[in-house]
Amino acid sequence: MCTNNAEKIPSGTVRSSERKQRSKRSKVQVQWLTCSRKKCEEKLDKDVELKNLKLYLENKSIIEENEKLRRKANLLHQENLALMSEFQKKFPDLNRSSTLVHLHKH
Repeated sequence: MCTNNAEKIPSGTVRSSERKQRSKRSKVQVQWLTCSRKKCEEKLDKDVELKNLKLYLENKSIIEENEKLRRKANLLHQENLALMSEFQKKFPDLNRSSTLVHLHKH
């Protein structure tokens, strides 16, 4: 019975009931893809936020370490200046350039 009706319709023609089913199906697929896309974007956003946080903490750690090294370098510089001052007091006859020349010859 139904097969007789289907045979009368040319093969390239789509019945309106089939069109409605297809359009409903495609709307569902588009909605599913949209929801999936939102979840995917949310996951990407969370991943980016997590990477950002890790990089921020790593950067903060590097900055803190840099500050510690800068303070150490400053202390060493101050110590070096104090030692040079003591050296110049002990050997006032030697100026800096002659000391350097003398050190390079030996």
